Amino acid sequence: MSRSWSPRSRQRYATPRPRSLWRKLLDYGLAIIILGLLILLAARLDRVETRQTQGAAIINDGDSITLGTERVRLRGIDAPEYTQTCRKNGADYACGTLARQSLVRLIAGRPVTCSGWQRDRYGRLLGDCRAGGTDLNRTQVEAGWAVAFGDFESEEATARAAKVGIWAGTFDQPQDWRDSHHGEVVERKHGTLASIGDAVREIFRW
Repeated sequence: MSRSWSPRSRQRYATPRPRSLWRKLLDYGLAIIILGLLILLAARLDRVETRQTQGAAIINDGDSITLGTERVRLRGIDAPEYTQTCRKNGADYACGTLARQSLVRLIAGRPVTCSGWQRDRYGRLLGDCRAGGTDLNRTQVEAGWAVAFGDFESEEATARAAKVGIWAGTFDQPQDWRDSHHGEVVERKHGTLASIGDAVREIFRW
């Protein structure tokens, strides 16, 4: 039985046209983009790994400490900056200094343990920190020496209602205060001598 031939049959088995240069470049570009996204995803997954650090704390201000070589910002809270002032009974007072002293009292010379996986724009670990059985993040907000900053809203509401800490008067939100004081050092570095001074101050406080 003979097969009939037609131009259509020839078209069906014709060799496909080679891809144009533009199409090749497009395919290569898409491959590079996909590879880049995979690399970025791998880097992000690496950052998700939780880091834990512990040791004797140097208290920098009301929401940041240093443990050895690791600088830690307490996650979910925002305390007045060390040089920030607030207002109560018609007078300014050093609320930033008092916020730091609150954290000094909470730690009370005990070893601090912090865990977290994120970092802020200054490279500090955003940590959930404890000294003994004390949750430092939560307790700073409860004491009224830090505002909720993504967490601890109910603790802030309780402190505000009780008018404790900075809620006893008026103050600029720490973020607003930082925005209006670009040229100032908003976080003071404290060393061993400052830590000794904190301990002596607490002894005579009682």
